[in-house]
Formats: sequence, C-alpha cells, structure tokens
Amino acid sequence: MGDSGPEFKKLGMIGVGSMGGMMSLLYAEHGVEVHYYDPKEENADALEENAKAIHLEKSVVRQKDYKDLCESLSSPNSPKLFVFSTPHGSVGDEIVKGLQPHLNMGDIILDCANEHWQNTERRQEELEPDGIHYIGCGVSGGYQSARSGPSMSPGGNAEALKKVLPFLQRVAAKDRQGRPCVTAIGPGGSGHYVKMVHNGIEQGMLSAIAEVWFIMNRCLKLKYERIAEIFESWNQDGPLQDNFLVSIGVDINRTKDKDGHFVLASILDKVVQDVDNSEGTGVWTCEETMRLHVPSPTIATAHLFRLASADAARRLAVNKSFNGGVQPGVIKLEVPHEKSLPSFIEDLKLALYAAFLSSFVQGLQIIKAMDHEKGWNLDYRAIIQIWRSGCIITSGYISDLLDGVFARPDHDDDNLLANQELGDELNKCFPPLKNVVLKSLEADAYIPSLSATLEYYKYSGSTELPTQFMEAELDYFGEHSFDLKSEGPGEPVKGKHHYEWKPAEGIADEKQESKL
Repeated sequence: MGDSGPEFKKLGMIGVGSMGGMMSLLYAEHGVEVHYYDPKEENADALEENAKAIHLEKSVVRQKDYKDLCESLSSPNSPKLFVFSTPHGSVGDEIVKGLQPHLNMGDIILDCANEHWQNTERRQEELEPDGIHYIGCGVSGGYQSARSGPSMSPGGNAEALKKVLPFLQRVAAKDRQGRPCVTAIGPGGSGHYVKMVHNGIEQGMLSAIAEVWFIMNRCLKLKYERIAEIFESWNQDGPLQDNFLVSIGVDINRTKDKDGHFVLASILDKVVQDVDNSEGTGVWTCEETMRLHVPSPTIATAHLFRLASADAARRLAVNKSFNGGVQPGVIKLEVPHEKSLPSFIEDLKLALYAAFLSSFVQGLQIIKAMDHEKGWNLDYRAIIQIWRSGCIITSGYISDLLDGVFARPDHDDDNLLANQELGDELNKCFPPLKNVVLKSLEADAYIPSLSATLEYYKYSGSTELPTQFMEAELDYFGEHSFDLKSEGPGEPVKGKHHYEWKPAEGIADEKQESKL
C-alpha cells in the first residue's frame, strides 16, 4: 500500500510481556489494528491499561484465545499476520499447535522471540508444505526500543519476507540518515542466527564495560558522577562515539532513587539470565563458536564470567575457603596524579574500544563461518546497517569502520583481522590495552574480557606460538602428525609427518628385550 497506509491493517500479537506489549503499542501507533492474546492475565491487563493511557484502546484489542484471535483477523483474500514475543523453546511449538487449526495458506508468522535458529528452521519445514510462512525475526534494543522502534533481522521464505519487509521498515529503528535498521537477512533461520550472534557480541561488550567501570570505581576511587562524565565524553566523539552501552552507562551512574541514593550502589553482582534459561542466545553463541572452530575469546570469556557471577552464594562459600579471596586494591599511577590519571583514563577508553571492536570481529566471523556452511550468501553491509540504531550493540564509529571494510571490493571477510583498517585500529590500541591489563593485574582487578582481548590480539597475528610444543606432545602420545617449519604455513589440516618419539611397548616386548 506504499505510503498511503500500513501494509497490514491488522495483526495478531501473541505474548505481550515487556517486549510484546511495547511492540503492540508501536504497531498501533503506525496504523495497525493489534489483536492480542497472552495466557498471563497480568501481561494482558498491563497492555490494556497502557493502551488506554495513550488513547489506543480501540487499536489494541484483547482476545480470549487462539480461535477468537484468528477470527478477529480474518479478511477475504488477505493473509493473516501473527507476531510472537514469547520465551524460546517449547512455548513456540505449543503456540503453533494452538494456531494451526485456524491458519490458511498464505498466513505469516513473524517470530520476534529470541528463538534458537534450529527451532525456527524446524517450524518452517513443518509449515511451508501447507503454505504457511514462518519467519524468524530477531528483535533487539530492549523494551524501550520495542516501544520506539527496534532493530530487526527477519529470515525465511523470500516471498514472505517481501510481503512483511515494508511493514517492518515502517516500524523499525531509523539511523541518523533516516534509514531503517531492518533488512531481509536470508533464508531459513538466518534472521534468528544473526540476532543470536548480536547477543553474543553484546555479552563481550557488557563484560568489558563492566570491567572498565569497576577499574574506575574500585581501583581508581572515582565517584559515580565522575564516571558518568567520563562515559559522556567518550560517547561524544572518538572510537566510542554513539555507543549505546556507554550512553546508558551515563544514566546508570547518575540515577538516584527517591531517597537520594544511587540505585547502582545497591545492586548485587550477579547475572542469572543464562543459568535460569530465560536467555539462551549467549549459550548458543558460545556453542557455535566452538562447533565452527572460530576463536572468540572476548565473547566466550564474558559468558563464563556471567556464569561465575550467577550463583553469589557459591562464590561466598569459596570466598571463605580462599580465606577472604582476592581483594582488588588501588591502581598505582605515576606522580603527579593529576597528570597521570587523564592519561590512564585515555588508555581505558582505548582498551574498552579494543574489546568492543574485537567482539564485533569475533561475532561477524561466527556468522561468516555459518554462512559458508549453510550457503546463505549474507550481505554484511546490510547486517552492519541493522546494528546502527535500535539495538544494544549500536556503536556509530565501529559501524562506520566495518562498513568501510565491507564496502572495499578486495576486502577479506573470511579473515577480518587481515584487513589493514582493522589492523591499524587494534595496533594503536595494543599499548593502552596492555598498560590497563598490567596495572589491573597488579591491583588484582577482575578483567577477564579485557585480558582475553589482549591475548586475542597477541596470538592472532603471531607466527610463533607455544602450540609448537603442544603439537609435539600430541604427536608423541597420539600420533597426531605435524607439519614442518620449512614447508610454510599450509592449510588447517592434519600434518604429514610423525616422529616415533617412544615406541609403544607391552609385556611381550619387555620379555623379548630381556632375552636379548
């Protein structure tokens, strides 16, 4: 229908929690009549009240079950559109089962949950023979962006994507040039896969900024207000410009409750979304980086850090057995302090940038490896575009840098670090990152992702690793075989040479030797 009106006049929303409820209001504001169903009465009640508060109650209509929901969307010669915003896993299967008796050929299900890409592809295979299209659509940005316009990554049937893309472009986040942060990612589960890796990148970035915040607050004794000022300056220009996590860090460090106390000060140091299975994307990203043999230490270490944080009682018990554990101290800077502190703050900025950029690179290499395996033929500039606004990993400077790399005709997207633009950026970050890690180690600060990023930089470009000795040991006990230095780097395949370091012997061999 072009600009004359919405592409779909009605849709069915299933799941109206924090994300689904906000998306329902967003769609209604864009002229779509939203009929919704959620078995949780409190979610439905909350959306009903929110719709009334902004005078959208006639556009946001509650339904009592799947049958009524489907009947409310029925229109001659017009396919029904459903949007899911539900927990991952079996819940989606139950919803599909409940809807199926009421679905017709041409109907479209847009799954906007953080679903596993294999579940998405399984449902696509089950529904496509009946002409029902299931699109896995990653949605990022939290409930705030769900309300104002999120980043979206739909993947599935090409014809179905063409039908829903104009609608998604209308409601998606827009970048500074007004371009929508949504694209048709590709076939199958590619949309949910890209969102999954987005969340993996997010975990690497979250850990790094938490580590930097801790260094400033605990090891440099900077007050929250001062940290907020630093984050604010970082976000205005330079490599951390227009970075979502840095920008909300300003708010978090400044926010006080009604009694005038900093909200941040009372928050317990545990992240539980991974271990309680309410969030699966970080786990899946780590599984994929291992399965696809892609080194992603910033991301993987960040995930392990979250897992360790989750059980605070377990850490308390270990703290006792460690006789109080390791207590971070104050980072020692050169005197005069007023001159050395600004220099170290600048090093922290570049160390954080290195971890952020490395998280992006590692995530994109996971996507590329999967792209090779599945033959999706993804457009990486389009992927960068969907991350420019409305999502958690939004980072203007980094997006511009990566877009420039992918725009160059002779770029290497199988080995991103081999592109000189990225080499130059990380080369300039190495001395500051190393300084931050060294001083943080001296002060016993917790820096898993920053230190993993430093090692990633070091070994990614090395031509002489300790794995030379590892290879020898593998050959010694496992006849693994090896290549020779004189033969050059070769391919990542089993070597051609074996050395009989020590022959395998048993009792019979010992008897034979004794006779000799």
